[in-house]
Amino acid sequence: MRRERSAPRPDWEARIAEQGLVYGSPATNADGSRRPYWDESVHYVFELDEVLSLEADVELLHSMCLDAVDNVVTTERYKDFGLPEWVWPAIAESWRRHDPHLYGRFDLRYDGSGPAKLLEYNADTPTSLLEAAVVQWHWLTDTHEGHDQWNSIHEKLVERWGELADKLPSPLVHFTFSGADASGEDHLTAAYLQETAAEAGLDTVGLAIEEIGWDPVLRRFVDLREDPMGTVAKLYPWEWLVDDPFGKHAVETLPGTLWIEPLWKMLLSNKALLAVLWEMYPGHPNLLPAYLNEPGFLTEYVKKPLLGREGANIDIVAPGMEQRTGGVYGAEGFVYQLFSPLPEFDGMRPVLGAWVVGDHSAGLGIRETVGLVTDDGAAFVPHRIPQSS
Repeated sequence: MRRERSAPRPDWEARIAEQGLVYGSPATNADGSRRPYWDESVHYVFELDEVLSLEADVELLHSMCLDAVDNVVTTERYKDFGLPEWVWPAIAESWRRHDPHLYGRFDLRYDGSGPAKLLEYNADTPTSLLEAAVVQWHWLTDTHEGHDQWNSIHEKLVERWGELADKLPSPLVHFTFSGADASGEDHLTAAYLQETAAEAGLDTVGLAIEEIGWDPVLRRFVDLREDPMGTVAKLYPWEWLVDDPFGKHAVETLPGTLWIEPLWKMLLSNKALLAVLWEMYPGHPNLLPAYLNEPGFLTEYVKKPLLGREGANIDIVAPGMEQRTGGVYGAEGFVYQLFSPLPEFDGMRPVLGAWVVGDHSAGLGIRETVGLVTDDGAAFVPHRIPQSS
């Protein structure tokens, strides 16, 4: 694994806009200068054996995470996840019904030596999808003919929708996002997912989640045309939904309206998962020690809110590297994870976003920043596997 510099394509801005990437705030370089969110002036190079090893790590981690969900449901330890008690039975029912799931993204620490370490699992509303699936692939074919990339995300999404078609209440799927998202990232991600479903032969409709209606007589969700909504793919986290009367309807009418991602993924997208995994697999090479509510034996650690997003409300406790980020999370509780700083390449720290579609490893996206916490100001950079690998 190494970081290389290369000249951006002269028309790169027009190209990525044509491919749909029209959002993103500037990020920060090591020297303090500003950089675009999509930055193809640098990229990471992996040897094939590294990618094969990472793929195996991701498949194993996903399997371990599913075992952890089963463990939580079996032992009914929902309280550790800071979830409201009324939703606990519905989570168990969703899991036992095998409500279908689509995709997720592991955030991994990896420096090219040894196994990847799990930082967290974004399993409910993962973004940076279009960049990983489409934009970096076009960059590769334009700039490194004959080289490869760890990237079958698009093909696997289309294939997964085909697998799910017979499990859905109807061939019509509604794709929703929050209109309150000023960046447009959620809207774009939902639109891209909608495109992959349409390519698989499903009928699709897109609308903001705020535009979904509720028919109190027939007790069902309806779209802007008053048509019933049998399947909804959402870019809106379950923990926000269940705090709203709308979410109570969503839970109480399951599986009449099927939601993707399913309710049981509330357990995978919650950072209490990290502590459960460490309890179940102590000393596992792909895990970092993690504990609920207290640091345990850790003297250097990262304190993470169970439901935090985009690097908010993070405390790093380590000599000479203390850091605290602001935000609105934390009332639900914290997990304490061993501090293992991201590796440094030319003054930048990359986090590997490894994608899972269905139950299979699908590809890689990389975001890098100068800081110890990867937040919403990090830049996305592409990667390649040399032709000789």
